[in-house]
Amino acid sequence: MIEDALLCLEILSDPHRRAAMRDSRDLLVLTVATQETDGFRRFLRSAKHFNYTIRVLGKGETWKGGDYMSPPGGGQKVRLLKSALEDIQEENKVILFVDSYDVIFSSGPKELLKKFQQAKHRVVFSAETLIWPDRHLEDKHPHVREGKRFLGAGGFIGYAPNLKQMLSDWSGADSDSDQLFFTKIYINPEKRVNEVVLKFEDGRVRARNVLYDTLPVIVHGNGPTKLQINYLGNYIPNLWMFETGCTICNEDLRPLSGLQSEYPVVVIGIFIQQPTPFVTVFFERLLNLKYPKNRLRLFIYNQEYHHEPHVRTFLEYHESEYQGVKLIGPEEDIDPETSRDIGFDMCREDIDCVYFFSIDVDVVLKNRDTLRILIELNKPFIAPMMSKPGRLWTNFWGALSADGYYARSEDYVDIVQGRRRVECISLGLWNVPYVSNIFLIKADTLRTDLKDPDLFESETLDPDMAFCSKVRDKGVFMFVTNMHTFGRVLSTENYQTNHLHNDLWQIFENPVEWEERYIHENYSKVLKDGLIEMPCPDVYWFPVFTDVACKHLIEEMEHFGQWSGGGNVDKRIQGGYENVPTIDIHMNQVGYDKEWHKFLLDYVAPVTEKMYPGYFTRAQFDLAFVVRYKPDEQPALSPHHDASTFTINIALNQVGVDYQGGGCRFLRYNCSVTAPRRGWALMHPGRLTHYHEGLPTVEGVRYISVSFVDP
Repeated sequence: MIEDALLCLEILSDPHRRAAMRDSRDLLVLTVATQETDGFRRFLRSAKHFNYTIRVLGKGETWKGGDYMSPPGGGQKVRLLKSALEDIQEENKVILFVDSYDVIFSSGPKELLKKFQQAKHRVVFSAETLIWPDRHLEDKHPHVREGKRFLGAGGFIGYAPNLKQMLSDWSGADSDSDQLFFTKIYINPEKRVNEVVLKFEDGRVRARNVLYDTLPVIVHGNGPTKLQINYLGNYIPNLWMFETGCTICNEDLRPLSGLQSEYPVVVIGIFIQQPTPFVTVFFERLLNLKYPKNRLRLFIYNQEYHHEPHVRTFLEYHESEYQGVKLIGPEEDIDPETSRDIGFDMCREDIDCVYFFSIDVDVVLKNRDTLRILIELNKPFIAPMMSKPGRLWTNFWGALSADGYYARSEDYVDIVQGRRRVECISLGLWNVPYVSNIFLIKADTLRTDLKDPDLFESETLDPDMAFCSKVRDKGVFMFVTNMHTFGRVLSTENYQTNHLHNDLWQIFENPVEWEERYIHENYSKVLKDGLIEMPCPDVYWFPVFTDVACKHLIEEMEHFGQWSGGGNVDKRIQGGYENVPTIDIHMNQVGYDKEWHKFLLDYVAPVTEKMYPGYFTRAQFDLAFVVRYKPDEQPALSPHHDASTFTINIALNQVGVDYQGGGCRFLRYNCSVTAPRRGWALMHPGRLTHYHEGLPTVEGVRYISVSFVDP
C-alpha cells in the first residue's frame, strides 16, 4: 500500500499563519463521486463513524476523467473543486479534499486538524513512491531526507483561501491530468519549501505504517494499491474487533421473513465443466434449498456427456417445479466462458430477475438457507466461504501476488479456521480480490457495472481470474462471508468415470462426502452410544451402510456381471481351490480392493477393537466379495469355518421385500439370524467356535458382502 507521507506547499501570497482551529467545525471534507459504488459507501461509513462533515461533488454527472488503468485524467475533479471553493468564504475554513472510492478514515477530525497544524504549512499533499504521469519530471522533484518523494493528487488538506489561489490557474479539460497539474505546482521552487513531513496513523483498529511507525488519519489506496485498502477496509474504522467481532454485519439487511410470493426472483446458474463426483447429490441439495421454487429459474450448463443422465433425471422429475429452465448440453459445443456470459444474459434480459446465483457442480451446499442468507446480507456481490476438509483451500483469496495470482493475506488462515471468532459472534464479511465456485450477484450490477460482454475472456488469465479482475476494475466489491457454515468444495482431480457408480471410489479423494453418502446415519452411535446388538454369542450386529451404498454395490456387481460358477475350482484364489464355494464377485475384480480395505480400516476396525478387547486389527483380507443367493442358482451354503480371524457379513438388500428366507445359523449355539437388516453388518469369529451355514433363500435374490479379515 502507498503510505501517507506528506508533501507541503508554501503559497507565497499568504505569508501569515492561520489562527489555531477551534474544533471540527473548522473542517470540511470535499470529495468527488459521480456514482455510488461499494467504495463510496465504505468511505461514507467511515466518515460517519468519526463525525466528519462531508460534501459530495459531481453527483449525477457523467464521469469524463478517465480511470487509473488508462492514461492521465482527473481534471474533472479539479474543475468541481474549484467551483465548490468559490462558495466558501470563511478565512479559517480547512478543506480536506480526498478521493472517496479508495479512501477510509481511521481517526477523527480533531486528530486530523492537530496533525495539520503540526505540519506548519498551509497546504499538505499526500506523497507517493512512484512518479506519475510524467517520469521526465523526476529530476525536478526535491530530494528528501526520508520517506516518499513524489506528490499524490488523491488527497490534500489546506486553508480554503490558499486552495483557491492554488487552483486559480486551472483551465484544463475534464480529461486532463490533475496529478500533473498539482505536480507542476509542487516542483515550482517559488511555490514550495524543501521539506517532507511524514504522517502515518493507526490506533484502536487502525493501520500502522511499520516503516515509519506511524498511524495515518486517512488511508488512501490508489491505483494498484486498491487491493490493500480493501483489505484494511475490512477492519477500519472499528468494523471488526476482537471484543465485538463484526460490527456492521447486521446493517442494511434485506429481510425475507414473512415474504412468500414476493421473494426476489433468482436465476440459478449451474455449471458442469468436468467429470465431478456426487452430481446426483448436488441436485438433491439444490432441490432442498429453502427458497420458493416458483421464484427460481435454472440455467444449466453441462459440458460432460457422462453427466447427461444425472441432469435428465433431475429435470424429468423436477423441472415443472421451477419457474423456468434453460439447458445447454455438451452437444451444443459451447465453451465454458461463453456459457457463463449466456447465464448472466438470462438474468440481465429478464426484467423480473433480481439476483444471479452461480454454483459450480463441485460445490457441496450443506446449508439449506444459503440463498436466503446471502440475499439478506444485501451486497451487490457476495460469496459464502467454502473449504476443502482438512486443507486451507477455500473459494476465495485474501490477496494477490504482483502477477495477479494467489497470495496469502495476513488474516487468511484466521478467517478460514475461525480463529478470530468471538464467543457467540460470527466472524464477518470480508472484501476480497478473488472468489470462485459459488457467488450471488445482483441483477442491477450485471446490468450496469458488469454489463460488458466477455467478462470471462482474457489472453493471459484463467476465466475465473479474468472475471474477478474485471469486477475489481469496475469498483464492485466481492465479499465473502463465514458468518455461517455453508458447505465445502469437492476434489475432482482423480475422478474416474469407468464404473457404473463412480462415487463409490471416492473414499480417498472425498472422504467426508463419501461417508455422508454411504455410511449409515446411526453408525456414530455404534461407538458413542453402544448401538450394537448380539443376536448370538460373540456375534455382533451394527449399522454400517446406507440403503444407497447397498444399492450401488449390488448394481455395480451386476453391471460387471462376471459371477463365479459356484464350483470348487477357483483360479481367483491362492491354491485355486475353494472348499465351500459361493456364486460371487471379488472386490479386486472390479478394482475396489483398496477402497474396501480403507472402509474396513476406518469403519469396521474400531468396532472390532471395541467388542473384542485386546485385539488390534489392520483390517487385512485375502477375500472380500459380494455373494448372490437365488433359489434356482445357489440358495444356501453348507456348514463351514471361514478363513479369517473374524468375518464381516453385510446384508445388501431387504428380507421380505427383495427375497424370502436366507439368514445365518451358528451351529455350536443353535442360534440363527433370520431377519438380516439391510446395511447392517454381522461380525463374528471366523474359526473354531463359530461354525456356521447360510440358510436357504426360497424366493427372490439375496445379496451379501463378505470379508474374511486377518486370515
